[in-house]
Amino acid sequence: MADAIAAVEEEKKPETVRLLFNKWNQNEVEIKDPGLRRYINLHSAIVPHSAGKLSTQQFAKGEMLIVERLINRLMKTEMNTGSKERAIRITREAFDIVNKKTKKNPVQVLVDAIANAGPREETVRLKYGGINVPKSVDTAPIRRVSSALRFITDGAYNASHKNKKYVSEALADELIAAARGDAKCYSMTKKEERERVAKASR
Repeated sequence: MADAIAAVEEEKKPETVRLLFNKWNQNEVEIKDPGLRRYINLHSAIVPHSAGKLSTQQFAKGEMLIVERLINRLMKTEMNTGSKERAIRITREAFDIVNKKTKKNPVQVLVDAIANAGPREETVRLKYGGINVPKSVDTAPIRRVSSALRFITDGAYNASHKNKKYVSEALADELIAAARGDAKCYSMTKKEERERVAKASR
């Protein structure tokens, strides 16, 4: 009986909220696009580092923390290859800048940027009688997230390459512009370009 009462009391205890970088609460982030909810993971973690636990599983990207996916995408460059600590520092500084400029939770800004920058339509090449014909297809939700992350990180590095602007500042500006749907930012330009090509191939 005592064990049952102790178990009930344990369940009633509020869960300790682990803040990302000891600053940002991911539980208050809202994913407005219903198609992406399954593939944008916001589980609580102080440091976004899964130590490669999900690398051996198929379709495990959807279970990885979305901030860690951004960090891993930042590592896929000439300067940051294999330097996860550096990529984490860049992301942490970018989030501080985003919060300072927008007064919003930077994880919410990241989620909004992904929803806006992910292309909804793309083209594939079908072969008819030896001739390649482009055909428009809907983009899978997990590919939308992956494409948006690639566009955002590419835009940040293009803005900081051979420039006095730090990568963290460029990443923060790209996230803010993509979250607002600014058509002039790199990620939104690439998204509209893909959708325009797909529209012509319908």
